[in-house]
Amino acid sequence: MSLRRLFVFALLLNVVWVVSVMAQEEKPHWSYEAEGETSPSMWGQLSPDYALCGTGKTQSPIDIASTVATDVSDIAFNYASSALTIFNNGHTVQVNYDGGSEIVYNERAFSLAQFHVHHPSEHTLNGEAFPLEVHFVHKDADGNLAVVGVLVKEGAENPAYAEFLANLPTEEGEPTTLDYTVNALEMMPAEKTYYTYSGSLTTPPCSEGVRWLLLTTPIELSAEQIEAVGMLFEHNARPIQSLNARDVLQDTLTHP
Repeated sequence: MSLRRLFVFALLLNVVWVVSVMAQEEKPHWSYEAEGETSPSMWGQLSPDYALCGTGKTQSPIDIASTVATDVSDIAFNYASSALTIFNNGHTVQVNYDGGSEIVYNERAFSLAQFHVHHPSEHTLNGEAFPLEVHFVHKDADGNLAVVGVLVKEGAENPAYAEFLANLPTEEGEPTTLDYTVNALEMMPAEKTYYTYSGSLTTPPCSEGVRWLLLTTPIELSAEQIEAVGMLFEHNARPIQSLNARDVLQDTLTHP
């Protein structure tokens, strides 16, 4: 083979490789629109990677209605303050949390990776939605996920959320670390009883096997604080999914 043909062949291989890499990196666009090709009802058809969004049997969120009252394991919260590393990913505003904070649940440690917010709440209680829901996402050494959910109702201004809400990025972009800190423990209610069930991510790819720990006591944010999120995301909550015979356990002991 001549040098010219070798060069052309190598160039073609490079083009094929670049196109292949770009195809792998590009994820299908999805949205929270009520109808249309990218709406939640269509997520499972957007990509084979998203199939569970349509076929999964342990999907989230759910309506918390019938529960099994029991004394389940306490959640031990071992949180430190973190720099405010914040960004808008087009679907929510997320804060990436510094390493070194974790929960211990069922004798397993889950490191706090990030938190983000949904407007309105994704989970409902007896069919009732709340203005906001904050998800604190944790991962253990094996990659298993545990999400602590915090429901938000309208009430008094909450100073623990002040810096987060004052720095909400209005445009989609890369994470930016600001000269502020947040403490996730202060963003939760003092009472840590909870509902728990096995569910999924509430966004594509809707991976299952997620341990949900939804705190039973809501926190309060002022109307102005809630509106700060609502102005960015009019609706970024997945519809309620079928329970499919799953048990929802309700913690019955008080442990701050």
